Amino acid sequence: MKMCKSSRPEEVKKRKKVVLFCPSEVETIIPEEGKEMLVADVGPTVNDPLLHFCQDAARQGLTGATLSRMQPRRARRTNLLFNFWAPESAPLQSKMICASSKDAIKKNLTGIKHELQANCFEEEVKACCTLAEKLGGIFLEHKPL
Repeated sequence: MKMCKSSRPEEVKKRKKVVLFCPSEVETIIPEEGKEMLVADVGPTVNDPLLHFCQDAARQGLTGATLSRMQPRRARRTNLLFNFWAPESAPLQSKMICASSKDAIKKNLTGIKHELQANCFEEEVKACCTLAEKLGGIFLEHKPL
């Protein structure tokens, strides 16, 4: 898994922005069907990729987050983020499967720059802002922090 540095705009729109993983019946982690989000979807159809996570189930996801230090759309870089989402209302079994498979996923998917872990949406937003500030960013996904 890697981030592409440059290509034609048509190719960029077909790339995946967010991929969610869920525990399956046989205690493995698989990509969740229908929960991928393309780069072209962010903005016109989806305002915030963080809201794409399920509110009542433990999930893991990969996000290509765009971070810039100046005005949006200038001097930006995209990093691959690993998200671990385990709300309090999620079943204990799914939380345990996701937690135990976190290291294996991170080892198999090379290129992950940062990790975010949250138990509620407010924690996820705070973690994103903290991460962007640590990296010296002012804009995350073309929105000011």
